[in-house]
Amino acid sequence: MAAAVQQPTTPTFRDIDRGVIRVMEFPGLAYWIWIAFCFSLVGIAAALWTRQIYSGLGVTGLRESVMWAIYITNFVFWVGIAHSGTLISAILFLFRTRWRTAVYRAAETMTLFAVATAGLFPMIHLGRPWFLYWLLPYPNERYLQPDFRSPLVWDAFAVSTYLTISALFLFMGLIPDVANAREQATGWRKTFYSILSLGWQGTDRQWRHFSMAYLLMAGLATPLVISVHSVVSWDFAMAQLPGWHSTIFAPYFVAGAIFSGVAMVMTLLIPMRKWLKIEDLVTPWHIDNLAKIVLLTSLVVSYSYATESFIVWYSGDKIEQMTFHMRYFGPWGWIFWVMILCNCLIPLLLFSPRIRVNMKALWIISIFVNIGMWFERFDIVAGSLATNFTPSQWSSYTPSVTELMITVGAFAWFLGLFSLFAKFLPIVSMTELKEGITFLRQAVKKGSSTSA
Repeated sequence: MAAAVQQPTTPTFRDIDRGVIRVMEFPGLAYWIWIAFCFSLVGIAAALWTRQIYSGLGVTGLRESVMWAIYITNFVFWVGIAHSGTLISAILFLFRTRWRTAVYRAAETMTLFAVATAGLFPMIHLGRPWFLYWLLPYPNERYLQPDFRSPLVWDAFAVSTYLTISALFLFMGLIPDVANAREQATGWRKTFYSILSLGWQGTDRQWRHFSMAYLLMAGLATPLVISVHSVVSWDFAMAQLPGWHSTIFAPYFVAGAIFSGVAMVMTLLIPMRKWLKIEDLVTPWHIDNLAKIVLLTSLVVSYSYATESFIVWYSGDKIEQMTFHMRYFGPWGWIFWVMILCNCLIPLLLFSPRIRVNMKALWIISIFVNIGMWFERFDIVAGSLATNFTPSQWSSYTPSVTELMITVGAFAWFLGLFSLFAKFLPIVSMTELKEGITFLRQAVKKGSSTSA
């Protein structure tokens, strides 16, 4: 039987500084090729969206009954991905969880860019995107827009608030690390880091104010984990459509968001450890703890699937039962079973300690989880619309090249922004890693004195 994963050996303060600053050195040719590839895909997606604006939504696969499909699926998916950053950075900070120190900066960065990606899709979905401001809560004399009873307006409140708090939380945590990088930088980088560090000198007064402000921000961000994706779930649960109108959607969506978000953190961190040569900072111990969260949330999501199906059976509602029968065995039934395989069965491998320290296996599992969670959102959004109350209105949906390429462009946009951040700003927190080392040394010293 495999032994439990041991905590990593303790690096020195100098090792931490060298490891993180080395990542921020001038990138090579391979890095710029990767960035060019990502933003080339973004350019193709932008061109297709421009064509969609000019020609209308007829270039997509959207039809009268299935009026929400891939675009709204992407919106829900990316908002869900963003939740792991708040979980790892804020909630685990409040619980003083020590293993978060090496991974929370990457999770926070992912959160910011995931919310920024999600915010694009309500605009992309509109036939006339210049009327996007109708969703915003502004005073007007018509009393028509915005409709404060609409969950879409609640989305505007929730997502904009989440984006603001995530950006402030990330920027606040960056200040001491950027100031550290400033002291070793030259040229334009020194000017850039000097501006971002806001004159930070590391005095006792600055640290006291920083610690209090960071604690308050963590407390403010924590309720957003529950509130934001609950509000997104109400886009569906407040409707009368079979397959949407369910009281389980709020906790179900929150659990799924954390599940997919932590899996995405693993998807990014595992190759990043090797690419940026930070294996000594982000160790198998840290990844093992992330894998345990993925396993836990997978079990919660599996329970939610079983509960939702049981409620439909127990209710005796023939229309609801018909909708779920079509979801399981209809034309898109394969999507449901792929979702079950990726979200419920494959993560069970994480019960094995050997799997949880096998980086290749973990990366593959995290990819499957993200595929499964995307299919879950698609099955809820488009699958329920395809089979509504009236059989004469049932229709099939086939995504167009425009929708698929814009989806690919969204992933490229996210990966490109994340890669730029990782190379020019500290992707691992030097400050919190040093605090963790100090804590371990104090614990060891206390243990030695107690033994004596």
